[in-house]
Amino acid sequence: MTDTGTHGRRRSAAWFGAEGRSGMVYRSWMRNQGYSGEVFDGRPVIGIATTWSELAPCNSHLQRVAESVKRGVWQAGGFPLEFPAMALGETLMRPTAMLYRNLLAMEAEELIRANPLDGVVLLSGCDKTTPGLLMAASSVDLPAIMVTGGPMLNGKYRGGDVGSGTQVWRFEAELAAGRMTEEECFFAEGCMARSNGHCMTMGTASTMASMAEALGMQLPYSASWPAVDSRRYETAQRAGQRIVAMVEEDLRPSQIMTRAAFENAIRVNAAIGGSTNAVIHLLAIAGRLGVPLSLDDFDALAREVPTLVDLQPSGRFLMEDFCYAGGLPVVMRELGGLLHTEAATVNGRTVAENVGDAECWNREVIRTLDDPFQEAGTGTAVLRGNLAPNGAVIKQSAASRHLLQHRGRALVFDTPEDYIAVHADEDLPVDEDTVLVIRGSGPRGYPGMPEVSNVVLPPKLLRKGVEDMVRICDGRMSGTGFGTVVLHVAPESAVGGPLALVRDGDWITLDVPARALILEVAEEELERRRAAWQPPPPVAARGWSRLYTEHVLQADQGLDLDFLVGSSGHEVPRESH
Repeated sequence: MTDTGTHGRRRSAAWFGAEGRSGMVYRSWMRNQGYSGEVFDGRPVIGIATTWSELAPCNSHLQRVAESVKRGVWQAGGFPLEFPAMALGETLMRPTAMLYRNLLAMEAEELIRANPLDGVVLLSGCDKTTPGLLMAASSVDLPAIMVTGGPMLNGKYRGGDVGSGTQVWRFEAELAAGRMTEEECFFAEGCMARSNGHCMTMGTASTMASMAEALGMQLPYSASWPAVDSRRYETAQRAGQRIVAMVEEDLRPSQIMTRAAFENAIRVNAAIGGSTNAVIHLLAIAGRLGVPLSLDDFDALAREVPTLVDLQPSGRFLMEDFCYAGGLPVVMRELGGLLHTEAATVNGRTVAENVGDAECWNREVIRTLDDPFQEAGTGTAVLRGNLAPNGAVIKQSAASRHLLQHRGRALVFDTPEDYIAVHADEDLPVDEDTVLVIRGSGPRGYPGMPEVSNVVLPPKLLRKGVEDMVRICDGRMSGTGFGTVVLHVAPESAVGGPLALVRDGDWITLDVPARALILEVAEEELERRRAAWQPPPPVAARGWSRLYTEHVLQADQGLDLDFLVGSSGHEVPRESH
């Protein structure tokens, strides 16, 4: 074995540079894969954490992305080793992929720490895999760089563009209203997802890819290259080269994802019309790093930021158009003084250096600060009041303006399934002023806080031409969704939050400009209801779901498990030989 003298400063040297029996065991078993002895000469060992799976359609091409990363690692003099991490596909997993985000984070954290790795490349795609891997990397704090899999090409239907996810809700409403047939829907669904990649709307997958770039954890322009564009693989190769240099520099996530980086990400999320789910994920990542971040920061930091990007579900265009218009660096350059441009990024350059030369090629897609798509203050708003004492959120850019100040009587359902079972009933006591209250959808109550909050409107209202109504829920909404939907109500109903006390006919006031969500019931009456309330029976008796429900934090705290908050470091585990 060649010894270059570098073993003493590599974490992997505790395995591959070990003397005697231990070193022989580690090296010899690796050599059964056909590696020559040179790979143990002290070069950086780079793990490639991939969430590839055919059960996660958004991530099904990550094998090829991993091959591009490996090329880059070899070119830069590293030793790449690919390993699987749990794939989370929101499109197939029940009850929700969000139930398993923390399990992915825990698994990836332990795999990174337990193995002879000096740095790691994180391969993600579907929306929970990106934050899950970032949470893991934050806890271990080894040099890390993210490569997201990229969005699908634009969907095409009857001569026009259709967005994955967003168009599903529209087709569902058209079908319920009798304006579309089952046969037309079946044909249309095959037109939405026509290539590898994640949702090409500004859903949560595109949002979190953008957040990874805005945080500085992904190379510039990485968020928007389509999954099947050759530049996606070129970017992956560059990431493989860069992680080797990051190991040499000891550039770690804690040095990149600082408070300044999170402030940048929150403002970028407002500018792109990003998903409300980013709130939960960014809070969880910050919690792993010990960066102080609160729900109110999202409201305060977003108030002065206009929406610059005209993308579905808030606007017209899709991620492919966003890419060709210049991508995220154009948005960040446009925000200019609203960002901490001195913040560090994974390529060793500052934000200012990365975006300084960014040019916009389509001002219909990416607007200017002087001529925004929507004015400042139209991003995610944080609501408080006696119905949400710990907060709730609403995506203003995807809501109906006339409903942002609204007063109506509640129609209450204990689960989303209860509503779906009767929503088509012609005798349902509902009109356009009714406030639909859907509870039992929070972190513990469902469990996992599913994306069920933007329930389809009653068909009898759709046929009348009603396109939106106020909905309030302790669950989440897909980033591809739209409507005047109050989300993430905390505390959730399953733990006795005020949402559990609402009854049919109660008056509710929503006042987004005032950031208020008020249940107009006297406190004395609420106390009587609270005394009579009984918690629902546990939804999980064993396994991960039981562990999750016993330890998950509420939405305003990021839904991490209470015992996973904070960093645990990358100290080499004890030897087993």
